[in-house]
Amino acid sequence: MPQPAVYILANYKRGTLYVGATGNLRRRVWEHKQGLVEFTSKYNVQRLVHYELYERFSDALQRERQLKRWRRAWKVALIEKENPEWRDLWGELNE
Repeated sequence: MPQPAVYILANYKRGTLYVGATGNLRRRVWEHKQGLVEFTSKYNVQRLVHYELYERFSDALQRERQLKRWRRAWKVALIEKENPEWRDLWGELNE
């Protein structure tokens, strides 16, 4: 079932990062993996390395704006706190 979320994609461990918000995380990550999003397609950013689920979309948008203002080192630390190997969490969404 669709649920608001904030997510971070990467092309490889400590590589290019992309922060986004969506109302349907599974569909949106699939779109990135299919190359349907220009930036992530250009830089091959397809690995879901972090996500947060929210009840309200407004909360997800607020968190997205916050993360986009963060320094890169803070984003890396956030990812590595829960996902130190930078594994693709896509399979987790589809269980």
